[in-house]
Formats: sequence, C-alpha cells, structure tokens
Amino acid sequence: MNSVATQMIQNIAPQMTLSASGLSVGYGAQPILADLEVEIAPGVVTTVIGPNGCGKSTLLRALARLLRPTSGAVTLGDRDLNRWGARELARTVGVLPQNPTAPPGLTVTELVARGRHPHQGLFARATRADADAVAAAMHRTDTADLADRPIESLSGGQRQRVWIALVLAQDTEILLLDEPTTFLDLAHAIDVLSLVRRLADDHGTTVVMVLHDLNLAVRHSDSLIVMRDGGIVTHGPPEEVITPQTLADAFDLSATVITDPVTGGPLIVPLAP
Repeated sequence: MNSVATQMIQNIAPQMTLSASGLSVGYGAQPILADLEVEIAPGVVTTVIGPNGCGKSTLLRALARLLRPTSGAVTLGDRDLNRWGARELARTVGVLPQNPTAPPGLTVTELVARGRHPHQGLFARATRADADAVAAAMHRTDTADLADRPIESLSGGQRQRVWIALVLAQDTEILLLDEPTTFLDLAHAIDVLSLVRRLADDHGTTVVMVLHDLNLAVRHSDSLIVMRDGGIVTHGPPEEVITPQTLADAFDLSATVITDPVTGGPLIVPLAP
C-alpha cells in the first residue's frame, strides 16, 4: 500500500455549531417544516430518522443552503448561512444529496477530483495535495480500482461509493449526507458508516446524515433527531431516544427495544402487527 493511498485526509478541528432557529421551509405554498429548533453538536455523528415524507431530506437541504427558509434562519458559527460566500461555504460544508448526477463521460477520478474545486483558485491547476486527497478518498471508499471507469458504467452501489469519495476529497469540517447507504449491500453500508464514524472520532468531523435503517442509525450515531410530519418528535443520544413509545409515536411501529449484544446500545426488534 503506497503512501498516497494510506494518507488520511486532514480535517480542521470543529469550532462552529450548525443550528436552525424558527426554521420553516416549504415547496411553493406547501409547508414541509414548521418552526424547527435544531442545534448540531460539533465533532459528532447526528442522524435524522423518521417515516417517509416527514421532512428529513428537506431539513438536510435547508442546513446545506440548498433550500431557502420561508421563515427562521440557519446559522453556522455566529453567521447566518446566507452571509457565507459560496466558495467559503463549500470549503467548510460538504453535501451528498439523495440523487446526485454527473455529466456523461466523466471517469471516476475526474468526478472525485471535482471535490477539490473549492480549494483551488479560478484558474489554478490541481496540485500534488489535490491529487493526494483524491487518491486517499478513493482508497478509503474502496473505489481506487474504478479510477478509469466512466461513471455511467458503474453499478448503483459503486456510484454511491464514488459520490462519497467526492465529498471526502472536499475535505470539509462538516458533512451532510442524505441516505449515504442507498444502493449499498449490507457489508458496504457498514463499511461506509464505519468510515463516517472514524471521521468524527479521529478527525473531529461534524456529520449529519439521513438514514432509513433504524438499527444502523442507532449503532453508528452519537445523536438522533426523530421527525414526523415536519416536526421534531425528540432529539438526543440513541439510548435515551429509542424507546417503544418513541417508535410508536414517530413510526406507528410496535417494537421492543433490547440491548445490542455487540455495542451495548439499544437494538430495535419489530413486533408482529
């Protein structure tokens, strides 16, 4: 394994808190989120869970400044997100949307290298540091062997890992990941979430992600935000949040919660209807 492949992308120790106050968001006249209060602790993994259509992805898009609030504000550090310049924000916050698209004809390496654009000047050429960051991101997502493949030739799972490599190459303090395990088999899903866990533990990266698999969310998160119908049901550590009552309130799910024999945290066991 060469030195480039083993290089770890260096993230800045987090000093800024991402938060929303009185946040309301809608599409046209249709309200999706209503008067939310959210504070994301820096340097930890926070996962947003909830039933389909409850506003999870909308919240993530608002935190990424991809949607403009109808009222309230999102702040990063001591500044409203709207006061951040586009390049400055892209050097600080990396975003993986739910259904990313790439121009046809790009190879894997070319796509991942686009994660370095916020760190380059308008006419700057890629540096050795850029190349090393791209190589390290591809190594960590098990995509190095796909380097010269066109994006359109990849399977869904391979493409998802390449998109994750792109946001890793961006080398930001904060990562917002919307369904990062989409299209992945269980083994690769666990690999990706273990990588996310290491980013927080080893590099102090703040991670906010949306997941549908509740037990994967519980196992790999420091904090959970539980949503329903555009509001927050509860927010806190998995061992406090995951209870049979919360599962019934948020998901209409009848379940028992036992101790995970591997982690010692909560493990959800659905019951028959």
